[in-house]
Amino acid sequence: MPYCEVDRYQTDDKSEGVRLFYRRYGGGSTKVLLIIGLAGTHDSWGPQIKGLTGSLEPADDEPTRADEEAGVGAAGAAEASPADGEADGGGDGIEVCCFDNRGVGRSSIPPHKSYYSTAIMARDALALMDHLGWKKAHVFGHSMGAMIACKLAAMAPHRLCSLALLNVTGGGFECFPKVDGQMLSLAFRFLRARTPEQRALVDLETHYTKEYLEESVGSCTRRMILYQEYVKGISSTGMQSNCGFEGQVNACWTHKMTTKELDTIRSAGFLISVIHGRYDIIAQLCHARRLAERLLPAAKMVELHGAHLVSHERPDEVNCALMDLIKATKSNMKPEEWSSEADNASETEALISARPITVTMKTDEGANVAVAVYNLLGKLQLSFLYLIGLIVMGFEHMRNIVRVMKPVRVAAIES
Repeated sequence: MPYCEVDRYQTDDKSEGVRLFYRRYGGGSTKVLLIIGLAGTHDSWGPQIKGLTGSLEPADDEPTRADEEAGVGAAGAAEASPADGEADGGGDGIEVCCFDNRGVGRSSIPPHKSYYSTAIMARDALALMDHLGWKKAHVFGHSMGAMIACKLAAMAPHRLCSLALLNVTGGGFECFPKVDGQMLSLAFRFLRARTPEQRALVDLETHYTKEYLEESVGSCTRRMILYQEYVKGISSTGMQSNCGFEGQVNACWTHKMTTKELDTIRSAGFLISVIHGRYDIIAQLCHARRLAERLLPAAKMVELHGAHLVSHERPDEVNCALMDLIKATKSNMKPEEWSSEADNASETEALISARPITVTMKTDEGANVAVAVYNLLGKLQLSFLYLIGLIVMGFEHMRNIVRVMKPVRVAAIES
């Protein structure tokens, strides 16, 4: 099976290696690295793998450059596609690599949350690119994977051909969903989920729009089909461990892109697409818009009619946006042309510009008051979420202090 050791960590008196499980699909000179989000595994990219390569058949039997240098698989070395991104020949095909992040799936699960951060996982992705022998690649990330992709782009901008950020936020308090009755109910049910069946019910409502789930597909609804597939998949692979989940959540909570890092990405010269579902209740659209604006002129905002898993809900539109990004990169389109490119009119109004639009309306005094109150409530909500975050962090800190102090007290009593 294709594994790549990317890091090591210390446990007690021994050193453990962190191995990533990965899969490769298709082949050609264009390289695409797909980075999945929180609690997701590599096969969550199925619709994009099919759309980009035309096949879901893994190509992992071909040797990587690391294998060739080690003298492994020499017989198949001539068949392996070039690994230098856009610079090499080898055809116009696309080779895709996707993997399980540390803490989930068949990859290693480091035991402490200190071993998880978006920067650490960005280094994992770079190590995997080195293992594959890829000098450059188009890097596409979803949700937490988009945060990791941002860190990777700031860390090694020369390794990217382009960057696509699907359903991304800026980390920290931006990871908090919009607080309403629906979200509180979903959060409560998610925390209580102990079986694949319970988890499936919550995850479907969290990641898809109700309209999409209730759509009839043959004799039943899409909700029923997705529920059966989800339960079957999670029953065979197992639910993510608490340790892995807490570690990945910690990576999201501690994620932050500095102004310097964003400047590095914006000035690197590659094109950026920020793709988001308008009805995403996990990663709020306003945060993605703000990030796209901060990455101008290199970034273009793409809004689609979907929720957090817009890559599944609207695969054709997402794949079209990704292919447009790859084609624009190959044609050496300038960032200014990319961000200001006129959008094609479509029935779904899929693509819109990232440039901020100012709308001026004449309103009466009552409407002005209503707008002011709405804006105030929005600020109070953010303040409330920030306060909750501080309380949680403070509680965690106190619990750690008690945990450290407890053995001392026991020793004192025994003496």
